[in-house]
Amino acid sequence: MTQRQILQVFEQYQKSRLHFVQTVAELANRPHNIEALQVAGVMSLLRPLLSDVVPTVQQTTVLALGRLANHSDNLAEALVNGDVLRQLVNSMASHNRFYKKAAAFVLQAVAKHSPELAQAVVACGGLDALVLCLEDFDPGVKEAGACALSYIARHNTQLSQAVVDAGAAPLLVLCVQEPEMALKRIAASILSDISKHTPELAQTVVDTGAIAHLAQMILHPDTKLKRQVLSALSQISKHSVSLAEMVVEAEIFPTALVCLRDPDEYVRKNVITLMKEVVRHTPELSQLIVNSGGIAAVVDYLGHCNGNLRLPGIMMLGYVAAHTENLAMAVIVSKGVPQLALCLSEESEDHIKSATAWSIGQIGRHTPEHAKAVATANLLPKLLELYMDANSSEDLQVKCKKALKNVLQKCTYLPGLEPLLYDAPSNILKHVLGQFSKVLPHDNEARRLFVTSEGLKRVQEIKADEGSALQEHINSINNCYPEEIVMYYSPGYSEVLLQRVDDYQPA
Repeated sequence: MTQRQILQVFEQYQKSRLHFVQTVAELANRPHNIEALQVAGVMSLLRPLLSDVVPTVQQTTVLALGRLANHSDNLAEALVNGDVLRQLVNSMASHNRFYKKAAAFVLQAVAKHSPELAQAVVACGGLDALVLCLEDFDPGVKEAGACALSYIARHNTQLSQAVVDAGAAPLLVLCVQEPEMALKRIAASILSDISKHTPELAQTVVDTGAIAHLAQMILHPDTKLKRQVLSALSQISKHSVSLAEMVVEAEIFPTALVCLRDPDEYVRKNVITLMKEVVRHTPELSQLIVNSGGIAAVVDYLGHCNGNLRLPGIMMLGYVAAHTENLAMAVIVSKGVPQLALCLSEESEDHIKSATAWSIGQIGRHTPEHAKAVATANLLPKLLELYMDANSSEDLQVKCKKALKNVLQKCTYLPGLEPLLYDAPSNILKHVLGQFSKVLPHDNEARRLFVTSEGLKRVQEIKADEGSALQEHINSINNCYPEEIVMYYSPGYSEVLLQRVDDYQPA
């Protein structure tokens, strides 16, 4: 056998290995093939090829392993248990950019499944290798490293802290400034994932100078980047007054309100979420948003969306109104109450109704004028209906009850209270009658209307325990009228009169 024939044997073996890993990588792209590949023992066959002398075989093997792990947490665990991750991590620095991208993809595919698997990536030294990827000259390697870090950081505080401790934060801020759009997006996404967990992690992101760079990209033409930028600013703002103030000081308002006209619904939602996270902290921050036209913008936004997209806007109005009566009045003036009434009637999800009921309660709890705005929108009967509905969730019932009490304790607009006389249970009715007992003694016209609308008649029909708050309110109301009027509207009085007719003997 000639030397050429001998070399052909090795060439054929090399081609076969390459064909095998390429075919497996292609099959692993389709989720329905994964189980069959696993049964065939694909992992044990691929593992030796990680050390193949041919770089293309190595790279394709790593890619195949990444795709297998991406679709199956069992195969991801097999990579961890087989010490494959450590082998990959140790060899990343000495290989070319194609290998680095494929290896980073494997680490991402393992980390995405659970905090435990992400911790395994950290334990094998994966973070240091991925942070080195962020320093690579090739944008594709940077992006692959950033993607893997994103899947680690999003799980929990400990893993995010590990990413920060590995020195990723300053490099991510540099990545945000790179010209490659995909790299900008993923870097902004990780900054958001890190910031969401704790005030300390958010402060770490702020200390790298991230806010200034994120703020500059609020009006960037790329939709996906805007989503991530607004999300990151929201996650920073939510933790504390000082962090929210730092975001506001970057002069993002009223610029950010322009994004409410963006065609992408998630860009719009993320702007509203950012506003919600800012206003919740202090009256001063709320006033800043109000001064920039934020309330009217949110009310308009609520009229053009539905479902969970409405939730941050509903809560934002509640947070603003909760601070002071002037801020609550700003919500009323901007027609926030009718819009919340629409949300309450149109939405089917209990958690959205709960948030709406809470916001309504925050608006109406300040003064009689605020409560009147809620009552004239016919919201009190709706809140009562949801409170008494057996199908309402416990949280919704609690929120409606609290909102009713908040508004009723300030409401002196009697026409808005009267519908509740007929359906409210005693624990709500005592608040309703309490308001009548405060207003009627001082308002002649109200006393007359209460009789002609049959409100007084309804009061006589209410059964209350002697000495209870409800009975005291009934007595206070009755004391506003002549005794014969009260008797006239009392149940059974007509029978008493008829009996007197029967007993009467003409002279």
